[in-house]
Amino acid sequence: MSAAQALELAESKDLDLVKIAPNAVPPVCKIMDYGKFRFEQAKREKEARKNQHVIEIKEIRLSFNIDTHDFQTKANHARKFLKDGNKVKVSIRFRGRELGHSEIGMETMLRFASTLEDAATVEKQPKMEGRNMFMFLAPKKA
Repeated sequence: MSAAQALELAESKDLDLVKIAPNAVPPVCKIMDYGKFRFEQAKREKEARKNQHVIEIKEIRLSFNIDTHDFQTKANHARKFLKDGNKVKVSIRFRGRELGHSEIGMETMLRFASTLEDAATVEKQPKMEGRNMFMFLAPKKA
C-alpha cells in the first residue's frame, strides 16, 4: 500500500508507522506503538547487560629473586583471581645487573605457570619488553 494510506491507517489506530527496512524497494514499514517498542528494547538490553561478566586483568608482580613463601602467597592470590574468572598478568621488573640474567626470570615465570597449571592456562608465554617480562594466564575452562 502507499505510504499515505499506511500513515492514515496508523493514525486511525492511534499507533506509529515505523520503517523497518528503509533501503528496501519498496520500503518495509510496520504499524506499532513506538514508545512501547523502545521501552521493551531498553529493558531487553538492560537484562542482557546484567547477565554479562566483565573479565578484568589482575596483575601479580614477582621479583627477580623471590623467596618460596612470597612465591606461594602470590600464587594463592593469582589462584583466587583466576577462580573469580579474571585473567592474570604476571610481571617481573629487572633492575640493574638483573637484566643480564633474564633466564632466571624466565625460570621463575615458568615455575609460577606450572604451580597454577590446575587453575590456569598460559595465554601468552613469558616475553621480555624492555626491562620487564610479562606473561598472561587465563582461567581454565570448566
